[in-house]
Parts: sequence; structure tokens; C-alpha cells
Amino acid sequence: MKKDWNQIVQNDWTLFLDRDGVINRRIIDGYVTNWEEFEFLPGVLEALKVFAQRFKYIFVITNQQGVGKGLMTMEQVDDIHDRMCTEIEAHEGLIDGILACPQLASDPDNYRKPSPDMAYMACEICPDIDLSKTIMVGDGQTDMEFGHNAGTKTIFIGDENPDADDSFPSLFDFAKSLQP
Repeated sequence: MKKDWNQIVQNDWTLFLDRDGVINRRIIDGYVTNWEEFEFLPGVLEALKVFAQRFKYIFVITNQQGVGKGLMTMEQVDDIHDRMCTEIEAHEGLIDGILACPQLASDPDNYRKPSPDMAYMACEICPDIDLSKTIMVGDGQTDMEFGHNAGTKTIFIGDENPDADDSFPSLFDFAKSLQP
């Protein structure tokens, strides 16, 4: 049963968004290594405009293991994120922060999702974030596990996911649910 997110989300809530597969088209068995490979998914820019009006903070929380594999540098990831934010702002959206983990999944003591460490980093940046009033939106199981580990609500983008609080076909569909 769908939740009434329009009634649940108040202006003191925070939104965590996965990047690949939620904001931009995921490259299957690959990585977005430069801006030319980055492609916003349909409706995302409109969704981010809605979110900017509804959420106090919006963070992108993303694993970027391609850096750890030597396929790109953190400077390239930062360039992609800078250009992404510029485009989002040009469409009246806003991203308050981006936390990207370049570590390999095999690295000991890594802070990749599903570890909740990037949620705690966001709380250090914005100490008034209440993780119980935060939604993690992602398209993978590690995103849902991250949300549960951090104590957030979870929304899965794609087919229904039994581990998520709710699911929507796209980020745009979730944004529409926040409108009266």
C-alpha cells in the first residue's frame, strides 16, 4: 500500500539520493567517467525542483568505486558533480551536498553504502538533520540497506522492493506524490 508522502514529509525533512540509476542513466557493467557520459533520467530535473521546495536538505549519497579501480579520478567525479549541480540549479533545483565514496568494496573499513557512515557525514555538515525524518531514495539493495542502517525511510526506484518503505517507477513519480 502506497504511503501518503505529501502528508508525511514536512519542511524539516532531509532527502538522500543515490546518483546512478536514480538521477542519471546507469551504465550497465560500467561507470560514468566524464560529463559526456552523464545523462539525466527523464523527469529528474523537474523532480529536483519539487524536492527543493519540500525538503530542508538534499544530499547525493553515491558509491564511486570506479575511482578505486583506477578508471577515473576523484577530480573527474567532482567535475561531473559540479556540472550536474549547475544544471540542476538552472532548473530551480538544489543539491546541498554530495558525499561520494571512491573506495573499493573489498577495502577494509570502507564507508561505502550500505555502511551508514555517509549519513553520519551529512549530519556533521548539517547538524540539525534528523535521520528519522530522512528518506533514502535508491535503485539498489545497498541503498535500502544503507537507509535501514542509518535509520531513514527508504524509497526504491524500480519494481516493488519488499525491503523498502515504498517504491516508485521513477524519481519523477516520487516527486509527483509530494504534490497536493
